[in-house]
Amino acid sequence: MKQENKSGVVPSHRLVLILTLALFWWINSNYSNPLLLSLGVGSIMLVLYIAQKMDVIDQETHPIRLNANMPSYALWLAKQVVLSNISVVKHIWIGNSSISPILTKIDTRQCSDINKVIYANSITLTPGTVAIDLIDDQLTVHALHKDDVEILKTGEMDLRVKELEN
Repeated sequence: MKQENKSGVVPSHRLVLILTLALFWWINSNYSNPLLLSLGVGSIMLVLYIAQKMDVIDQETHPIRLNANMPSYALWLAKQVVLSNISVVKHIWIGNSSISPILTKIDTRQCSDINKVIYANSITLTPGTVAIDLIDDQLTVHALHKDDVEILKTGEMDLRVKELEN
C-alpha cells in the first residue's frame, strides 16, 4: 500500500505531476535560457501549490497511469481498431442491408472511474461502436451491427482494461 502524507497525497503522484508539468512546459516553450527556465520552474511550483490547496492531486488525477500491461493493451487495441475498420469497410461495400444498428447497455467490471473512461473510450475508438453514456457500471453503446455488441459482451476488452488497474 502506498504511503500518504498528512494531506492525503501519495508522494509519487506529486512527483509525476511535477515531471509531467515540466515536460509539458518544456515541449511547448523549448527554452534553455536560465531566466526562462527559472520562470518555468516557478510557474510549475505555483500550479502544484494551487493544486495542493484545491486538494485535486489524488489517484484519479494521476497524470500517468502506466503499468506493465499498458504496452500490450495498446497493441491489442490497435489490432482491434484495424479489425473493426475492415468490418466497417465490408459493411459499406455490401450496402445498407448488412447494417443493423443497435443501441444497448453493457455492464462493466471496472473499479475506478478512470478505467471506466478508458473502457468507454476504447469502445469509441474501435470503428462501428460508440459509447454514448456511462452511468455507474453501465455503458450505453451504439453499434452498426449486433455482432459488434456481442463481441463487447464477451468481456475481453473489459477484462483487458481491468488489468490496467494495478
